[in-house]
Amino acid sequence: MPDTDNTARQGRYVAKQLQGETVRAFVPPPLPPHPPIDLARLQILLEQANQATGRLDGLASLLPDLSLLLYTYVRKEAVLSSQIEGTQSSLSDLLLYENNEAPGVPVEDVQEVSNYVAAMNHGLQRMRSGFPLSLRLIREIHEILLSRGRGNGKQPGEFRRSQNWIGGSRPGNAVFVPPPPEMLAECLNQFEHFLHDDQTGLPLLLRAGLIHVQFETIHPFLDGNGRLGRLLITLLLCAHGALREPILYLSLYFKTNRTAYYELLDRVRTKGDWEAWLDFFLIGVRDTAEQAANATREILDLFNQDRKKIETLGRPAASVLRVFQHMQKSPIIAIPSTAKRIGISAPTVAKSLGHMIDLGIVEEITGRERHRLFVYRRYLDILNEGTEPLR
Repeated sequence: MPDTDNTARQGRYVAKQLQGETVRAFVPPPLPPHPPIDLARLQILLEQANQATGRLDGLASLLPDLSLLLYTYVRKEAVLSSQIEGTQSSLSDLLLYENNEAPGVPVEDVQEVSNYVAAMNHGLQRMRSGFPLSLRLIREIHEILLSRGRGNGKQPGEFRRSQNWIGGSRPGNAVFVPPPPEMLAECLNQFEHFLHDDQTGLPLLLRAGLIHVQFETIHPFLDGNGRLGRLLITLLLCAHGALREPILYLSLYFKTNRTAYYELLDRVRTKGDWEAWLDFFLIGVRDTAEQAANATREILDLFNQDRKKIETLGRPAASVLRVFQHMQKSPIIAIPSTAKRIGISAPTVAKSLGHMIDLGIVEEITGRERHRLFVYRRYLDILNEGTEPLR
């Protein structure tokens, strides 16, 4: 579609006096785009993305205990989304933190990731109780996201009342200046209307792609917009039943392709080129869903192989299997906390871990006599794929 056709899609700039200089703040047009999205151009990718998402959702429904996988998948997404914002936490750091062990990065970084897990879980629980995905719920999620660590002084749970900007040391040299605060209410009301409008005729995945960009463009909070904007994608798919569980996350795709990601967001704003963004977005959904399905199969195979090894132990097998099942949820564990959580004695947990070390399933990673930690290495390696911190 030629750029000249997209004039009405481009929004407008508003001149503002800020810090003694004139700044151009961008105000996006309301969704859906006009002229309408070229659905024919996107049809093949849309079908591929829908099929991949459906396969992933179907595979997840076959898992004997999906909560085991969800526990770590949610944490992996929290790590990746926070890394895009500059934290240096890894998945192992977060799991160590949750075991009350000092991680290898600043605690503030890990608190930020831990907040993300809590915020995501809150949003999902509220929607499951019948609460709609709305501005109110977005504010609730944001309040938890910024509850501790960095950003907790940036008005958690409140839409901004001052001008923010992206890139640069001040609004005058910023890469992008979102709508001014006095226009925020109008932009957000239009955003919420589209969020609830099921009469657009647009497929859900396309709506998710549009909503993500619009949220990032409005940038309604002083901090945490990127993380919340990525989380909205998954929440929307769960809210509309495309996913029964939150198992599709695009942060790794956005992290890996971050230059193209930012260029395409800018192209929507400057050229009105939604189709180029949606091409990129649908490829991300398709590829991410396929990768998640492959990882799920790999994890299931690993669990089955290791369970069979444990079943050869004879009498100790029952206790070892209980510890093994716990490690499917928490790949890094300590003896005292595990004993408390699964209701067997610390010596029995220690003996069970000794059996799993002998079988090559588990490793002890501290080398200490006391306060030892044990890792389910091959499982953690599958989950860790792509979560190396950005440098």
